[in-house]
Amino acid sequence: MSLKKLLDLTGRKAIVTGGSRGLGLQIAEALGEQGAEVVLSARRAAELEQAVAHLSSLGIKAHMFACDLGKPESVGSLVDEALTRLGHVDILVNNAGATWGSPAEDYPLEAWLKLLNLNLTGVFLLSQQVGRRSMIPRRYGRIVNVASIAGLGGNPPSMMKTIGYNTTKGGVVNLTRALAAEWGEYGITVNAIAPGFFPSKMASAVIDAYGEQMIAHTPLKRIGGPEDLKGAALLFACDAGQHITGQILAVDGGFSVI
Repeated sequence: MSLKKLLDLTGRKAIVTGGSRGLGLQIAEALGEQGAEVVLSARRAAELEQAVAHLSSLGIKAHMFACDLGKPESVGSLVDEALTRLGHVDILVNNAGATWGSPAEDYPLEAWLKLLNLNLTGVFLLSQQVGRRSMIPRRYGRIVNVASIAGLGGNPPSMMKTIGYNTTKGGVVNLTRALAAEWGEYGITVNAIAPGFFPSKMASAVIDAYGEQMIAHTPLKRIGGPEDLKGAALLFACDAGQHITGQILAVDGGFSVI
């Protein structure tokens, strides 16, 4: 098979959570540009409408479903909608997430549970339902989890204090590995992208406060841009990556190697 065919997603059906802006929208663009039809989810309907309009302007077939994946009851509703719209799901991108900054000694239980429910439990429950209801019966699937370099270790001294975020993203890293090992027999690959610092609504305050330090610590001397996740996401979602599973790919300009 040609490389062009291996990279082609024509006819593939995808869910992208947290797809209304930022990294999720960037990934949805990548999948759609290669031919996939996508269902976007996020909490705010107005932002989803703008994202769907943007994708449609690029010739991408896109749908939306507003829900809060931090609430377990929302998961089934999203899968119901996606299966109604798409018929089945080939690609699941678990991107929805949140962060909260506070010193560990003062970290609120409310914040800890919020991040745990959305960043980790939501990823598991959605993967479980999509796997059980579509990917396992069809013996094909590509699950792409969006972790973070924050899930690979602690934060540099004198920078942000985000123990809940780091912990839940570390959980996503090992969920990825465990699920890859368990579901490989069904033809399902499970991989994770670990982004570094990208301009987004969630990261804007951190970048404003520590941007110069981040860039100084990054070998490529830049933060992530609007095209920088597309290649990694496509590799894990298409058949060019069919023999890659259980892997974590840092897309961070080298920040995590120093």
